[in-house]
Amino acid sequence: MHATQWLPPCDQLLSVMQRIYQFRMTTTSGGNLSVVDDTGQIWITPARVDKGSLRRTDMVCVRPGGESIGLHPPSSELPFHQAIYAARPDLRAIVHAHPTSLVAFSMTRQTPDTRLFPQAHQVCGQPGFAPYGLPGSRQLGQNIAHAFMTATADQTLPTCVVLENHGVVVGGSTLAQAFERFEALEFAAKTIIQARQLGTMHHLTATQLAESAARRSDFCPANFPPPGAEELELRRELCEFTRRGVRQRLLISTEGSFSARLDEERFVITPSQRDRYELQPADLVLVRGNTAAAGQYPSRASRLHQSIYRQHAEVRAIVLAHPVHATAYSVTHEALDARTIPESYIFLRDVRRIAYGPHFGAGTAVAEVVGPQQPAAIIDNDGVLVLGKSVLDAFDRLEVLETTAEALIHSRALGPVTVMGDTVIEELRRVFLGG
Repeated sequence: MHATQWLPPCDQLLSVMQRIYQFRMTTTSGGNLSVVDDTGQIWITPARVDKGSLRRTDMVCVRPGGESIGLHPPSSELPFHQAIYAARPDLRAIVHAHPTSLVAFSMTRQTPDTRLFPQAHQVCGQPGFAPYGLPGSRQLGQNIAHAFMTATADQTLPTCVVLENHGVVVGGSTLAQAFERFEALEFAAKTIIQARQLGTMHHLTATQLAESAARRSDFCPANFPPPGAEELELRRELCEFTRRGVRQRLLISTEGSFSARLDEERFVITPSQRDRYELQPADLVLVRGNTAAAGQYPSRASRLHQSIYRQHAEVRAIVLAHPVHATAYSVTHEALDARTIPESYIFLRDVRRIAYGPHFGAGTAVAEVVGPQQPAAIIDNDGVLVLGKSVLDAFDRLEVLETTAEALIHSRALGPVTVMGDTVIEELRRVFLGG
């Protein structure tokens, strides 16, 4: 259950629109959201009101008979919201916006292939496509509703539809779910655009996607004593940096895991199937041996984190994330050379490559590849893995890894990259890395 779902409809709309606007995924005048309540009323964002200064009282309620109640007229796109709800009763909330990467796909009559990484495919499925229609017109509503009723290549009805020369529309059973799909699809679109500058992309097979979807945590529930001061502080810090990661687009709502070690056997980790941006200290899951806190579900990557902690006593924090530019390397299988500037090499060393699959399950093979002297790795088709001696250290390395990947991709528009030579690397190792 997401915190947003406990809010009245007008507050749900306000909360989600604020997040979309703050993350620059729409403009002041662009985009609209709606949700259907238990009486069949549609709550929708207003027409011609600044998205950056919306208030809960600006939201409009549209009754089943068509009467609008509110300070403003409803969004001009109300007709296509109504058409989608009529065609797909399973959808109870809609997000429509104009994030730049999905707009680029809409301009070229393409849809992002989500088979590049497991979580994007699980969250979004394969998107549909709707031909152009005049904004606010009945024809546009018919085009979009038809797209939502047309099975995709995997024989399922889409929950995400790219609109030709317009943007995207995403539906969900709740507004929180619709937002998660919207955010994950834009992440996929951004990653594909960056990856195409690197080389050939490699997609996951149906078998690989099915195996990932079937992955589950296998910890037994246990009752632990109340947390002490050290654990409480660690939980606070981990939540703070997880939320910061979402704000900086190093993590998104549905992807990534972050953990921190308490002692030889215990660590706290982000939970499975919870919005990373809304996490509170009590949401983090304590893991000890084969047990996890009763009533909570740790990240499905918990065994991987545990294996690394057991093999490397110096490691105190681990993050598995999917920042766009570094993930572009993961889906193209291109090597990421950190010998670019001193900071990159000092923080990252030689970035390792991990094949897709071994990071599932126990993760022992991965723990043998990474460690204090090899703190960063690219995982084929599943983002990056970063280790640190503290939560701050791990987060810092994640930032450096993503900025290094971004700079490398940008450099391709300028010319060949000059990497630091062996003499420079030896000097950096001697002065900063102790050997």
